[in-house]
Amino acid sequence: MSAAEPPGDGDHQLLVLIDPLARRYDGESVRIAKDVLSAGAHTKICLPDGPDEFARALSRRGSRRPVVVGDDHALLRAVSQLHRERELSESALSLIPVGAAHTLELSYALGVPRGAVAAARSALDGTARRLDLLVDDSDGVVLGELRIPAARPSPGPPHTVWDTCRTLVASLVRPAPPSPSGPTRAHRLRVEADGVLLNDLDRPVEAVSVTCQGDGGLADVVIRTASGETHTAEAKAVTVSGPDFRYRADIQVGGPVRTRTWTVRADAWGLVLPAADIA
Repeated sequence: MSAAEPPGDGDHQLLVLIDPLARRYDGESVRIAKDVLSAGAHTKICLPDGPDEFARALSRRGSRRPVVVGDDHALLRAVSQLHRERELSESALSLIPVGAAHTLELSYALGVPRGAVAAARSALDGTARRLDLLVDDSDGVVLGELRIPAARPSPGPPHTVWDTCRTLVASLVRPAPPSPSGPTRAHRLRVEADGVLLNDLDRPVEAVSVTCQGDGGLADVVIRTASGETHTAEAKAVTVSGPDFRYRADIQVGGPVRTRTWTVRADAWGLVLPAADIA
C-alpha cells in the first residue's frame, strides 16, 4: 500500500495520499508532485487501493501533515474522515490537484493552485487558512455549496466502493447539460434560517442554495421561488423540511430526507494555500 520516500532537507513531515484515479488519469503529474514534495520534506507515500486503506493510512499519520493528490472527491473524502474522527482542528490538509478540470472546480474555488508543481510548492511553503464548514445533523460535511433539491439522480444502485467507477467515467465524459425541455419543477420546502421562517410549504420553490462564506462564520442562503422571486439571508444554521427531497452537498448527493439541518462550524478545518493568498 505504501512506500517510504528518502527524507528531504526540510523540516516538514508529510503523508502523501495518492488517489488511485489520479494515478490513472495523469501519472506524470503524480510523479512530478512526488519529486517536488520528496525534495523538500520527509515524505511517506501511500497508494491506497480502496476506502479502508485510505482511512487506515490517514488515521495512522501520526505527526505527518496529510497531502492529498487527487480531485474534489479525494479532498472531500479526507475532510469527511478527519471530521468523523474529530481531528480536523488538529490537521491542515494540502491538495495537489490531479484530474479533469470539472472534477476540480471546488478545489480551485477554495484557492488551491492549478498545476502539480505550484500546488506541491504550496504544500511545502504555504500557510494554513482556517475555513468554515457546513455540518449536517447526520454528520455530513459541505466544503462549498449545498443545493436543494439535487438534480434527479441517475438510475442504479448507490455508490459504495471508492467512487472509482463513477469518477473515472466522469473524468472521461462530461455530464450532459440538463434538458431544456419541460417546465421547471416546483418543490414544497419549508426553510428556516437561525429559527426565522424564510419560506413555507404554501410557496413552492425552484431551488434553495446554502453556501459557506469561507471564514466569516455565516452561510449565504438563496431561495428561488417557482414564481421567479429570489430571497436571500445569512445564517449560522439552516433547516429545510418537506416531502422527501434530495440535496447536493458539493459533489455528493444525499437523501431522500424529510428534514435536515446544516450548521456552520467556524474555522473548522485548515487548507494549506500559497502564503501570498492568505489575507
